[in-house]
Amino acid sequence: MILKTEALTKNFGGLNAVSTVDFNVQQGEIMAIIGPNGAGKSTFFNIISGFMRPTSGKTIFYNEEINGLPAHAIAIKGIARTFQTTHLFPNSLVIDNVIIGNRLRTRMNFLDAIFKTSRAQREHSESIQTAREILDFVGLTPVAFKPVDNITMEAKKRLAIGLALATKPKLLLLDEPAAGINFNETDALMELIKKIRDSGVTVCLIEHKMKMVMNLADRIMVLNYGMKIAEGTPEEIRNDPRVIEAYLGGTEIA
Repeated sequence: MILKTEALTKNFGGLNAVSTVDFNVQQGEIMAIIGPNGAGKSTFFNIISGFMRPTSGKTIFYNEEINGLPAHAIAIKGIARTFQTTHLFPNSLVIDNVIIGNRLRTRMNFLDAIFKTSRAQREHSESIQTAREILDFVGLTPVAFKPVDNITMEAKKRLAIGLALATKPKLLLLDEPAAGINFNETDALMELIKKIRDSGVTVCLIEHKMKMVMNLADRIMVLNYGMKIAEGTPEEIRNDPRVIEAYLGGTEIA
């Protein structure tokens, strides 16, 4: 177990966006979180990754409680994430976006950059090499020197993942990675996520495309109105009456 939450709760006034959720992620697995719109999935990710503070409960990563740490400190500890809407630098080149992600792991400071010290030059060269390797890994080498605004939505999804991978995470949180892309692109993205897991990075994702989730995840947690209503293998989730009820009139569990 690399990550666990204990009774994690987030209240917004009288609304329980996340309510006493116990959860864990095992090293080397692909864990999925599903649930209807408004179930609290993204809020749950925001708490784990440091973009929100919980009202109560604990988040523990590699046996260390990380509640209250800012997002950049949690990223340094090894949790990276993407967002439903890609957070990229649209006027910059594709490769520069990945280089920015790698800056989290460099040590050069403002003076190093101004005076172009040997450390700055060395780390800049290393960042370029790392960015090239990541772009090759996510399949974006052909567009490395294109502005982000000039690449497809599917490529932007891959780039957002590449930027997160540039921080050298132990756990990668993917928030609806397949949103806005077509069937064939979804299949290709599934292969990339498996490739990430096989490279040694544990993956936890939020996704609405049930076919993708059922074919990809080792385990699934289901949230509804901020509460965990089920957890298990894809087969167990597919046949769970609580999950079927939560999805009635919505996405088919297939």
